[in-house]
Amino acid sequence: MGSATPAIRGGAARRPDTRRRGAVVAALMLAMALAALDSTVVSTAVPQIVGDLGGFSVFSWLFSGYLLAVTVSLPVYGKLSDTFGRKPVLVVGAAVFLLGSLLCAAAWNMGALIAFRIVQGLGGGALQGTVQTLAADLYPLAERPKIQSRLSTVWAVSAVAGPGLGGVLAAYADWRWIFLVNLPIGAAALWLVVRHLHEPERRRAPRARVDWAGALAVFACGGVLLTALVQGGVAWPWLSAPSLALFGTGLALAGVVVAVERRAAEPIIPGWVWRRRTIAAVNLALGALGLLMVAPAVFLPTYAQSVLGLAPVAAGFVLSVWTLSWPLSAALSQHVYRRIGFRDTALTGIGLAALILCAFPFLPYPGSWWQPTLLMLLLGGALGLFQLPLIVGVQSTVGWSERGTTTASVLFCRQTGQTVGASLFGAVANGVLAARLGGAGDLDSVTRAWDAGTAPEATRRAIAEAVHAVYLGAACAAALAFLVLLLVAPRRFPVLDD
Repeated sequence: MGSATPAIRGGAARRPDTRRRGAVVAALMLAMALAALDSTVVSTAVPQIVGDLGGFSVFSWLFSGYLLAVTVSLPVYGKLSDTFGRKPVLVVGAAVFLLGSLLCAAAWNMGALIAFRIVQGLGGGALQGTVQTLAADLYPLAERPKIQSRLSTVWAVSAVAGPGLGGVLAAYADWRWIFLVNLPIGAAALWLVVRHLHEPERRRAPRARVDWAGALAVFACGGVLLTALVQGGVAWPWLSAPSLALFGTGLALAGVVVAVERRAAEPIIPGWVWRRRTIAAVNLALGALGLLMVAPAVFLPTYAQSVLGLAPVAAGFVLSVWTLSWPLSAALSQHVYRRIGFRDTALTGIGLAALILCAFPFLPYPGSWWQPTLLMLLLGGALGLFQLPLIVGVQSTVGWSERGTTTASVLFCRQTGQTVGASLFGAVANGVLAARLGGAGDLDSVTRAWDAGTAPEATRRAIAEAVHAVYLGAACAAALAFLVLLLVAPRRFPVLDD
């Protein structure tokens, strides 16, 4: 299989090669499970964490800090993996993640826990980007959907099992165990990688040059802009001095990034990532995917509890069904894109997703639980048909030396889309609620009132209209992705021979 299978040595027999690759795939799935379980496990233990450490006013940074660290580190790790190889980056990233987990378990107050979550996120960026890149290295194009569907299954199982696992550990053990449980999983992944992953010798420059100035500029710019998006409208108003100062600083730092990267011999974010039509189109399309994913992931549980009157567990089930159809559709998508191509398969998926999202506001009020559940099942199937062909396709258009950077740019855009979506759709939901409730109230306050049993029927209808508006916004994001693929992406991706 040549360079597409770095875990396999040419002189070894076929059976040991298959066993070695299977061990590496197991390591990748364990590493991906660490990243996938993280947020869902932590979210269910927040009451216990706040009760023990305090810091209720800043606990959201347990998630925001981790997300910021993952997002801004992705381009750096992508370039490092292309420069030094996947194995050292994955090993270092896993070690940093495990160190962060251990420190989180030992945190003495909320400030320390947030700081250690950022350390975890710096390792999580290496896990997400390098695992996806190695998945493409291990398998030729014809077999790549196999490993991608396995990784999708890891995310699906984590989404369903994570909240339950976090709740059990918080209720019957101690919240610190939600971080300590990472240690044996990560240790097993590290052992398998060190023992079984053997990348072939590759020709590289005698003295590899790392653009550390560019890496620092990317970190600073991404951190400032994402902080402005995460905290805007939450910690301070959008048009307040802190918000304007952060956005102004972020734009200035963006100019610094451009200037530094133009002069760098080996830039962290090379210009070809955006000059090549295929990669630019996939980046923008998956950025729109991150945007639209916020609508169901963040707002559907509120809708299910406040409008449909479901218990939290039942509300979680309504959301979780898309994690069942998504990996199944992704696994089957290869039969479609082999016939009609990567772009047209993705267009079909995102077109269906846009129609499904548009259907949500037409659900009857208050409706029954099975109606949004059915839509979520269909939405997962549509998005599986959209995302996997784009990832497999764009990874197949570049060689080994560019695959890490390309994969990281795709994941970076998706993560950034989620951050923008959380801020944008939060503002939309709060705006609708304020209009319907006479200028008072936001989503957090009215849902707390509903939980307390004091929300009137007008509030219930206002929440329904707010979530409907968010879903229409998500449909617009899907339409944007459709247009980007239709107008920017080539009809046939320029796939390289394995």
